Amino acid sequence: MKLAVIEGDGIGREVIPAAVKVLDAFGLDFEKVPLELGYTRWERTGTAISNSDIETIKGCDAILFGAVTTVQDPNYKSVLLTIRKELDLYANIRPVKPLPGIIGVTGRSDFDFILVRENTEGLYSGIEEIGPDLCWTKRVVTRKGSERIAEYACKLAKKRRNKLTIVHKSNVLKSDKFFLNICRQTATANGVEYEDMLVDSMAYSLMMHPEKYDVVVTTNLFGDILSDMCAALVGSLGLVPSANIGEKYAFFEPVHGSAPDIAGKGIANPLAAILCVKMLLEWMGEQRYPVIDEAIAHVLLKKIITPDLGGKASTLEVGNAVAEFVARHL
Repeated sequence: MKLAVIEGDGIGREVIPAAVKVLDAFGLDFEKVPLELGYTRWERTGTAISNSDIETIKGCDAILFGAVTTVQDPNYKSVLLTIRKELDLYANIRPVKPLPGIIGVTGRSDFDFILVRENTEGLYSGIEEIGPDLCWTKRVVTRKGSERIAEYACKLAKKRRNKLTIVHKSNVLKSDKFFLNICRQTATANGVEYEDMLVDSMAYSLMMHPEKYDVVVTTNLFGDILSDMCAALVGSLGLVPSANIGEKYAFFEPVHGSAPDIAGKGIANPLAAILCVKMLLEWMGEQRYPVIDEAIAHVLLKKIITPDLGGKASTLEVGNAVAEFVARHL
C-alpha cells in the first residue's frame, strides 16, 4: 500500500511524525511517499500544490495529512480544496467520541456518534460572482451527490445502531427539501431507521442531548459548522480526527489547523493525528486498530500529555508512548 505523507505547515510538521511512529508500530508493509505542500512551500517557490503533486498523490492509495496555513492571496491555490476536488473525496467523516478523563464543555461523556458531511458541493461549489454592489454564491445540491453521501451514512449506520439523523433546512431551502427526500428514500431502501432535524434545532440538541445520536448526515456548510461545534463536546479541536473518503482514495487529517502560534515548540497535541492513523487502519481493513484507543487511554491515565491538557510531555514523547504501548500489545 502506498501512503502519501504530507506534514504541511506549522504543527503539522510535529504531529505527523508522532503519528507515523504509531503507524510504524503495526509493522505493516507501507510505502510512504513524502510530499511538501502548503504555505511554506508557496513562500519559497510560489506554488503550494502542482499538477505533478496531484499525479503523485493519485499514485497512492491514501493520504496522511498534517495542516496547512491558508493565506488571503489570489495567487494561493488551496491545497485541501484542490485535493478534495481532484480525488473526488465526497464524504467528510468526523467521529465525535470522548477520550478517557477528558470532559468537554457540557461535562458529559455518554455520547458516541459520527457526523457525515457531503464534501463536494452545496455552498462550497466554487461558483461565485463578486461585484461592487452584489456578490453571490450558487448552492449546488445534486441527486448523485445526495445519494452517495446518504448511502455512505447508511453503510456506517448499519455497522452501528442502525439509526440515521438527516440534518437540513428544508423549511426555507428547496434544495434542502430535495436533499432530505433523497436521504429518506436511501435510508428506507437500506432498511435504516431515520429521523430528520432542522439544522438550528440540531445544533441545540447536539449540545444538550448528544447521547441520542448515532450517525448524522448533512450538507457541506451545515456539516462544516456542526462538526467543529461538536469538538467542544470532546474538549478541543486538537483531539478530533477526520477522514475525507472517495470511491478510490482516502485522506486523513486532524482538524486543528497549523497553529502557527505554537509551531516549533514541540508542545502540539498529537492525539488527533494519531486518531487519524486509527481511521486509516480501519479504512484499509486492519483489524487491530482498536489498540490505538487502548494506547491513548493509557497515556491519558499516566498523564503523558501535552501542556494543553495540563501535562508536561512533548509532542514526540506522547507519540513515542502511544507507539510503545501499541508495539507491546499487538
